[in-house]
Amino acid sequence: MPVPKHLRLLIIVTLAWLIFWLAGLPDYYRQYSHRFMVLFDAAILPPLWLVVYLTAKNARKGGGLAVSLWLSFYITVPLFIYDLIYCGIHLGYGISFLWEYWYLTVYYILPWLIFPLTGLWVDRRGSLNLTSA
Repeated sequence: MPVPKHLRLLIIVTLAWLIFWLAGLPDYYRQYSHRFMVLFDAAILPPLWLVVYLTAKNARKGGGLAVSLWLSFYITVPLFIYDLIYCGIHLGYGISFLWEYWYLTVYYILPWLIFPLTGLWVDRRGSLNLTSA
């Protein structure tokens, strides 16, 4: 992937993190009930999956897996680093922020489980369409 695309993705996820950070104030979502946060996490996943699916579907032939892996990376690694800096260092939780802010941790794991499978599925569907044509 060309460097400008990497930078674009980094800017997008950074802006998304800032928006979610602002929306979570004053206590970075800890002011909400566990039930609400489960529902909140569940509500975010389908639109996020749809973005990954559509991006993988529009990738060059056979590129769905690569695209989904890059999106998994950008949806998890920078956000983990920002959360580690904010929750772990600034708020003083250290690595235990992973448990204290479990609703964030979910999104460090789920993309790596779901999005590559989505990319493989898109690639497989594309190859099936080509062979049946």
